[in-house]
Amino acid sequence: MSDLDDSYRLARRLTRRSARNFYFSFLTLPRDLRRDMCVLYAYMRQTDDLGDDESLPIGERRSLLHAWEQAVRNSLAGRPSSDTHQPEVASQSLPGTALLPALADIVRKHAIPRQSLFDVIDGVRGDLQPRRFATFAELEAYCHLVAGAVGVCCIHIWGFDREQPAALQQAIDTGTAFQLTNILRDLGEDLDRGRLYLPIEDLIRFGLTEQSLRSSLGTTPFRELMAFQVQRAREFYQRGWGLSSTLDRRGRRILSAMFQLYGGLLNRIEANDYDVFTKRIRLSLPRKLFIAGKCMLPWSGR
Repeated sequence: MSDLDDSYRLARRLTRRSARNFYFSFLTLPRDLRRDMCVLYAYMRQTDDLGDDESLPIGERRSLLHAWEQAVRNSLAGRPSSDTHQPEVASQSLPGTALLPALADIVRKHAIPRQSLFDVIDGVRGDLQPRRFATFAELEAYCHLVAGAVGVCCIHIWGFDREQPAALQQAIDTGTAFQLTNILRDLGEDLDRGRLYLPIEDLIRFGLTEQSLRSSLGTTPFRELMAFQVQRAREFYQRGWGLSSTLDRRGRRILSAMFQLYGGLLNRIEANDYDVFTKRIRLSLPRKLFIAGKCMLPWSGR
């Protein structure tokens, strides 16, 4: 096997092991595009893992992310990925570099904008310190980095009408919708880690504080806050849905699957009376398989 073949195999293994919702949507794609999406997901996962490894000091994680960024730049430029010029990480093997041959291959094949890949690194780098957002405008800018940029990469793999000027913004809005869903689902876990992704201005609007969020579960102010966030997310889903008309048929299938998977999580949050603290909000395996299967039917994606 060549290094490139091994790189694609590694990406597939990493994706199957950790992608959860994403992997079920990948099943709607033909084999070649599914393989390429696994590479994109594995890149995003590796980037996120470098920033989230709490067994390492923040300074070391920052150095690893910088070395990772340099390795990605080198690989995309056809230079050895090991040429990071990072003395502080020279004593250890930089994780994830085996993914880079496949990443460079899909970037070349699909003309994926390179800046979108680096935007994700910037977003993860910003997460190294405890997160707070004073306004929704600040949160939306963050969502652009960690999710909207992913949407831009995705549509280049799926295929889209590049003459449609709204397509890129619709991809960003779709990524933002998914990220807002994740923020609501993970509210309790993020608080445990010292992170809060809800805008402070929204807490103030509903008479809550970061410290009172957990104890406010079930109260009218908490329900109103969460209902407001759910509605905002749905507005981004609505904005993003226009993307479907710009995609190739294969892209419309996976977009439909993703909308049903993430929209299903949003519906579950609402149906669970916004209790995101006492149990994990998730879709069942049969439900995920049903959505993937339905989106693979011949008439889907037309």
